[in-house]
Amino acid sequence: MSDLSLVQLGLIALVFVWSGFVRSGLGFGGAALSLPFLLLIADRPVVFLPIIGIHLLVFSSLTVWQSHRQSRASDQTDGGTVDWHYLGKLLALLLIPKLIGVFGLLTLPDAVMSGIIFVIVGSYSISYILNKPFQSNSKALEIVFIILGGYISGASLVGAPLLIAVAAQHVARHQLRDTLFALWFVLVCIKLGAFVAFDVDLQLLAALYLLPAAALGHVLGLRFHSLLQRADSRQFYRGLGWVLLITSSVGVVQVLL
Repeated sequence: MSDLSLVQLGLIALVFVWSGFVRSGLGFGGAALSLPFLLLIADRPVVFLPIIGIHLLVFSSLTVWQSHRQSRASDQTDGGTVDWHYLGKLLALLLIPKLIGVFGLLTLPDAVMSGIIFVIVGSYSISYILNKPFQSNSKALEIVFIILGGYISGASLVGAPLLIAVAAQHVARHQLRDTLFALWFVLVCIKLGAFVAFDVDLQLLAALYLLPAAALGHVLGLRFHSLLQRADSRQFYRGLGWVLLITSSVGVVQVLL
């Protein structure tokens, strides 16, 4: 990242504020809702994914720990804030497609990988605009979502909406966000381990420099999450969908040109 201009670095910092905000505010989206903006600034998915992954490890573990402590302080145990039993079952199904996706990321050219990310996020944005989130209505469809979500997560860390569609059917609402954070933590550990095995630069220094930006977004996102729990979130998701659709469309055109 040393060859980027000050303007590009400033824009990247702003995107990481957004990444931290949506990660803690929604429980997902640190990658899926920020990668399109990052790739418009610099078309380097293998540079940004390790940074996002490292930040996710830091803030997901912090959020789960804080939720667990608050739950114990208020005597609201109810099995804890993470559904460990279902998490284990889900991880067993995700492992193979996840590893296949990681291999795809490391072998595909940056332009192809960026195009795939833009198309995937564009499809998510349409579901937000139409207020038609992905839903699994059968066991067969759940398996399809898990396989696709695992592969996409391995390739680009943007498989969250598909995996949420499955997890939301089996995990209690008060446990959903922290269970997802625990899931993302394990999946990112697998991905970063693969990066190390293939000698990919983890961008540790850049991740450290961008940590304050992500931390600011994280704090704002925690406040937003408590508001979202009490409010109608449809307008927020619809507006977010339009922004993502426009961004993804510009990205696809940029890749094709």
